[in-house]
Amino acid sequence: MPGGRQVPVLSRRVAAPSTTITTSSTPPPSCARPCPCPSPPAPDSDFQFPHYYDLPTTTTPATPPRSNTSYEEAHTHTPPAEMSAPPPSSPAPSVGIIGMGDMGKMYARRIAAAGYRVNCCDREDRFPALQAEYSEIENVHVYANGHFVARQSDYIIYSVEAEHIDKVVAMYGPSTKVGAIVGGQTSCKAPEIAAFERHLPSDVQLISCHSLHGPNVDPAGQPLVLIRHRATDAAFALVTQILSCFNSTFVHLSAAEHDRITADTQAVTHAAFLSMGTAWTANAQFPWESTRWSGGIENVKINITLRIYSNKWHVYAGLAILNPAAQAQIRQYASSVTELFKLLLAGRHAEFAARIRTAGDFVFGSRPHTELLLRDELLDGFSLSGVPRAERTPNSHLSLLAMVDCWHRCGIVPYDHMICSTPLFRLWLGATEYLFRQPGLLQDCLDFAARDETFRSDDLEFTFAARGWSEAVSFGDFNAYQKRFEGPQKYFEPRFPEAVRIGNEMIKTILSRTRELGEE
Repeated sequence: MPGGRQVPVLSRRVAAPSTTITTSSTPPPSCARPCPCPSPPAPDSDFQFPHYYDLPTTTTPATPPRSNTSYEEAHTHTPPAEMSAPPPSSPAPSVGIIGMGDMGKMYARRIAAAGYRVNCCDREDRFPALQAEYSEIENVHVYANGHFVARQSDYIIYSVEAEHIDKVVAMYGPSTKVGAIVGGQTSCKAPEIAAFERHLPSDVQLISCHSLHGPNVDPAGQPLVLIRHRATDAAFALVTQILSCFNSTFVHLSAAEHDRITADTQAVTHAAFLSMGTAWTANAQFPWESTRWSGGIENVKINITLRIYSNKWHVYAGLAILNPAAQAQIRQYASSVTELFKLLLAGRHAEFAARIRTAGDFVFGSRPHTELLLRDELLDGFSLSGVPRAERTPNSHLSLLAMVDCWHRCGIVPYDHMICSTPLFRLWLGATEYLFRQPGLLQDCLDFAARDETFRSDDLEFTFAARGWSEAVSFGDFNAYQKRFEGPQKYFEPRFPEAVRIGNEMIKTILSRTRELGEE
C-alpha cells in the first residue's frame, strides 16, 4: 500500500474445526450463530481488535469531503499499480466470494492472481463441479456453502442476483467473521444495502462495489464503483488495495447515487436492445442477412443486441425490476416509442420532426464542436454481414430517435454520467450522437421515416416489443422476464460466439476513443 502501511489480518481465536464437517446450510444445534463450525469459545476478557479497525459511531460519508475540484476529480481515482499486491511483510487478507457466477469467477481469478487467498462457494449442488474446476488453481479454495466462506474471510463479497440477495445474506450473514468487511456486486444497491443492514452483525463494516462491465471485458480502465457505506479509513484502504488488481478506475458514490446513475445509463440502454431482439425474433429475421440492417450504426445495434442475449437474463432483470428509477425510465422509453410511431401513422410529420429536433437540442446542444465518439471507419469495421456499402438501404431508426426523446423527457443529459458508464452505454451514446450530430444524416432519417413505409411493419413489431418489456418490468415478475428473455436468446444462439468476439473489439475501440476525447 502507499506509504508502506501494513494492514493486519483480523482473526478471532476459535476452536479448530473437526475432521468431519457438515455441508448443510443449517447450523448445528450447539452453535449459537448459524455457522458450520463447532461453537467457538468466548474471547478472552482482554481481547481487542486493532484500534484502527474500530467502527465509527456514525455512518461514514459515502464520498470524502470535496474541495474546489470538479465532479469527476472528486469521484474518480485510478490506483497505482503497486497497490494491487498485499504488503510482502504482512500476511495477506483473505477474500470471500459467495456466488460463483460469471462475475464471481472473474473476481476470484483476478484477486487470487494478485496473491490473495480466495474462499468461495456457490449453491451446494454445484460444490463438486466448482471444486473440480478450481482444484489446480493457486489461492482459490472452494467450500460447500457460505458459512465456511463468511466465517474465515476478511473481506466478503456477495456476488449473487439482486433478486436473491436478501435470502442469501439472511442465511450466511450471521456467520460473518467478527470485524470483517462485507460488500456486494449486485447492479441495484438499495436491496443489497437493506439486506446487509437487516441481517449482518453490527461489528461488520460495509463497503460495496460494482464493476460496470461484463465478465468477458478487460476491466483495465473500466469504471469500478466503490460504496463506502459504513467503514473506517483502514478498512476502506484495504478494500481499495485488494480491488486495485483490476486496474479499473474507481468511482466513489453512495448507494443512492449508484442506483440513480445506473438507471440513467443502463436501464433504458438494455431495454432498447432487448426490444430489438424481441422484434427481430417475432419477424423471424436475422438482421445481418438483410440489406436493411447493414453497416454503420446498424453494426452497433446487431452486435450489442446479440451480446446482451448471450449473457444470463438475471444480469439485466435485477437492475430493471428492483430499481424504481429504472422502471420509470423504461416506461418512458416505451411511451416515446409508441408516441413517435403514432405520429408517423397519423401523418403528423412536422410534429414528429419538431419533437425529435427539440430532444436532440436538449441532449446534444452543448456539444456542437466536439468530435464524435464513433466514426464511419470505426463503425464499418465491425460487421456480421458482408453487404457492400452501395447496396445498403436507409432506416427509420425508431429505436435511436425514441432513446433521445426518452432522455429529453426524463431530463437526462447522458454525458453527465460518463465517469461511470458501461461499454454498452458508450456505444449506444456513440450511435445516437452519430445520427443526431450530423444534420444531413438526421434529416435523411426524418424524411425516410415520414415518406417511406418500408420499415412500418418492423417499427410496429418494435413498438410491441418495447411496450412488452416495459410491462414485464412494471409487473416485477422475474419469471416472466426470464421467459421473455430466453425466447430470443435461443433464436440467436448460433451467432453468439462471433458477436461476442466482434463486441469485444468494439468495446476496446470505444474505450480507446473515450480516452482520446478525454471523456473518462
